[in-house]
Amino acid sequence: MISLGDTFGWIGSLGARYVSVVTRDGREYLIPNEDLITNQVVNWSYSDAYVRLDLFFGTSYDDDPHAVRKIAVEAAETVGRVLSHPARPVCHITGFGDSSVDYVLRFWIADPAGGLTNIKGQVNLALWDAFKANGISIPFPQREVRVLDGSTLETTAKTPD
Repeated sequence: MISLGDTFGWIGSLGARYVSVVTRDGREYLIPNEDLITNQVVNWSYSDAYVRLDLFFGTSYDDDPHAVRKIAVEAAETVGRVLSHPARPVCHITGFGDSSVDYVLRFWIADPAGGLTNIKGQVNLALWDAFKANGISIPFPQREVRVLDGSTLETTAKTPD
């Protein structure tokens, strides 16, 4: 299983001039051997099948970051494909955003051929459920408008058509 640029899939066949890569959606790409030599190729299954995935998310500034990290790790561990070896899931604060405290949740799987998007989706759902159960909120951008002294505010009423 390799990825080269936006192409991710299994090597179907090797030819003298190209490699056939079959993607999860059944498309077959013929990649010139020169591209394999001159571009960066990620081999997802060369030495072992372990792959670490990163999920980025944010929570409200009102939520305790120690609790968020603990809940996120526990939520990831409830998903069947998430491994405890080579390492347990971990969660770190990555920054302080405009609307949220930002985190990365890192976890390992052993079967990238089983899909990456679906496991990320399962972990995201586990996070959603765990955050809802524990009162952790996932914020959305909010803007505040201030009218300065001396300014006038005009409103227009929209009439229904």
